[in-house]
Amino acid sequence: MSTVLSITDLHKVFGARPVLRGVSLDVAEHEVVALIGSSGSGKSTLLRCVNLLEPLDDGTIHLDGEDITDPRVNPDKVRQRIGIVFQAFNLFPHMSVLDNVTLAPRRVHGLPAAEARDKAMALLDRVGLASRAGDYPDRLSGGQQQRVAIVRALVNAPRLLLLDEVTSALDPELVGEVLSLIRDLKADGMTMLLATHEMGFARQVADRVAFLDGGVLVEQGPPAQVLGEPREPRTRQFLQRIIEAGRL
Repeated sequence: MSTVLSITDLHKVFGARPVLRGVSLDVAEHEVVALIGSSGSGKSTLLRCVNLLEPLDDGTIHLDGEDITDPRVNPDKVRQRIGIVFQAFNLFPHMSVLDNVTLAPRRVHGLPAAEARDKAMALLDRVGLASRAGDYPDRLSGGQQQRVAIVRALVNAPRLLLLDEVTSALDPELVGEVLSLIRDLKADGMTMLLATHEMGFARQVADRVAFLDGGVLVEQGPPAQVLGEPREPRTRQFLQRIIEAGRL
């Protein structure tokens, strides 16, 4: 199985504060890797670095063997191959659902409007939102808005999908519909790197779990091993807190 994403010795510093300290991680084709760790551990920064939204201080990132951190690489071209969904939905409030989803295919990829519309409607239908295509985001529930945000990331058929705590802004009763969509994407073979606080979901959907602490990748492995029988004391300490909080 080929490697889609390869992160090597990644360092990122904000001011005098190191946020990522020598992180190395590979993601194979069709693999789902879940990043876990407390707030401030570096999960979101790692995803933003992969999408070239944050410059690296050291290290390299390869996408399908190409060094996308080479200064000569056009970051906009790279982002056309990577979809990213944030915990905030980031939908344009003055645009309909359909216009939100078709904006990038039309403006960035030069897709004819009719073709972009057909692709968008097929995806919206798949997530049960075709009937809401003409609505504005404020007419939708949080779970519906997040599903639209995921559709917007999928419409360009990305090679890699990054998901940054996509359920953390949702009411508990709305979390399930978003997690169900991510399970469907896994079944389709989508390659994903996701940051999550949902330990049960990570156990169910991830092929591998990677625990970050203080910007260091402390431990990684199959969910049953990392979440059930962690080898590192720091991982055990983190999971004990999660258990005490009733989240595992």
